[in-house]
Amino acid sequence: MSAARNALKFVWLEVTGLCNEFCDHCYADSSPKGTHGTLTVQDWLRVIDQLADMGTLDIQFIGGEPTLYPHLPALIRHSHGSGLSVEVFSNMTHIRDELWETFKECGVKLATSYYSDTAEEHDSVTRLRGSHRRTRANVERALGLDIPLRGGVVVVREGQRVREAARDLAVLGVGMVGGDKSRAFGRASKGAAPTISDLCGHCAHEKCAIGPNGDVWPCVLGRFLTIGNVLSAPLAEIWGGGQMKKVCADITAVHGEGAQSCTPPQFLPMCGPCGPCVPSVGHCDPRGADGAVTLGVPA
Repeated sequence: MSAARNALKFVWLEVTGLCNEFCDHCYADSSPKGTHGTLTVQDWLRVIDQLADMGTLDIQFIGGEPTLYPHLPALIRHSHGSGLSVEVFSNMTHIRDELWETFKECGVKLATSYYSDTAEEHDSVTRLRGSHRRTRANVERALGLDIPLRGGVVVVREGQRVREAARDLAVLGVGMVGGDKSRAFGRASKGAAPTISDLCGHCAHEKCAIGPNGDVWPCVLGRFLTIGNVLSAPLAEIWGGGQMKKVCADITAVHGEGAQSCTPPQFLPMCGPCGPCVPSVGHCDPRGADGAVTLGVPA
């Protein structure tokens, strides 16, 4: 598909591989041993400028834990000033006062994962003592500041209190609560090499992800498929370029042409089938609905 017919609408910006949690199911394999990568602040600012020039609508800062990236406020302000809609996907355990101010000033939306209504179970998933208390308190703070927030409950173990967790978020006032299961990427793969068949097939359709070392991936889960690097070429050349065409052809050979009907892929945390999508999309592929995790919690 040509770049003209496949506009780049949504991009994940993975600004760091550092995370204060160490979840077994982390698709990015981030941890306290992670780093901020090789991209400098100026590199990220240049990427944001290129996205704005390409007409991108939405970006989501991710990690690792993006709030641990010291220059996140500057990147958010630059993105907002460039006309991009910004969401930050955070575990919400480490939000500095400066970040709260930036969120308010720039109309940032937040998204977070929540694993249980009990501190013991939630903390056992994150492997960070006190994470449940801090996440829950910052959810309340965000809502108190009228910052849009959506939550997602990812099923990572049998018997997990997922419905109770979703209800807890709803009681706090979170209007959008989605559900998903862990996916076999990163640490959740338990050492197995990822394959194209593990993906949904919607990769590189109106979206991509950029990692902290500059690699451009067709989606956050397809990081084993590199379509370019922003340190070597501008995004306008990478998007729709030769390497991207090759990767898309490989994906199509496995999933078929019809797979590119949902943006973003419905299986990502916070975007279950028929669940809330990023503002510029607003639809999901109903063929995936049978695999949805239904929490039964009113929005």
